[in-house]
Amino acid sequence: MIRRRETYARKLAEIGRDQAVRRARAAAPDVLVLDLNLPGKPGVQVCKEVVGADPRLRVLVLSASGEHADVLEAVKSGATGYLLKSASTEELRDAVRRTAAGDPVFTPGLAGLVLGEYRRLASEPAPAAGTDDPGAPRLTDRETEVLRLVAKGLSYKQIAERLVISHRTVQNHVQNTLGKLQLHNRVELVRYAIERGLDDA
Repeated sequence: MIRRRETYARKLAEIGRDQAVRRARAAAPDVLVLDLNLPGKPGVQVCKEVVGADPRLRVLVLSASGEHADVLEAVKSGATGYLLKSASTEELRDAVRRTAAGDPVFTPGLAGLVLGEYRRLASEPAPAAGTDDPGAPRLTDRETEVLRLVAKGLSYKQIAERLVISHRTVQNHVQNTLGKLQLHNRVELVRYAIERGLDDA
């Protein structure tokens, strides 16, 4: 399965942006391994379109660039993780598995950069998620606890171990929270949590 995904990622890198979007939608993969350097328009646009069409799709960017701007742009476009092409085959396989499980995966040194950007974004005015008014959806204590740990940058596996619950339960809490808050992905969820100071709790 992973080999098939890797092959599919290479094929996407050889075709244009519009074809890449059409093929990704048709294949409906659990994880899309995406090169940012596509012919025509950049891969981040492909990421925006495929994630916009199916927010459940997880995108792992595989790129030669470790530039901060490229990493942040990919994450803002909906990518779940970002891996440099210098990664070994085993690192790539592990990254695909973890991405499929819902964990954010980054080449060492880039995770802190992304979390720092979340905090910077949280300090800027953002559209309200509709949770400050009295009629806003209420999170359960467990959902709030999981959200707090997500905001601190913990992986789903680490959260499961800390709370002594299953990995699947963590995923369910995150999905329920996204639905209640009408958010679309982990980037928006972490921003929401940091805006409310949950990462410091």
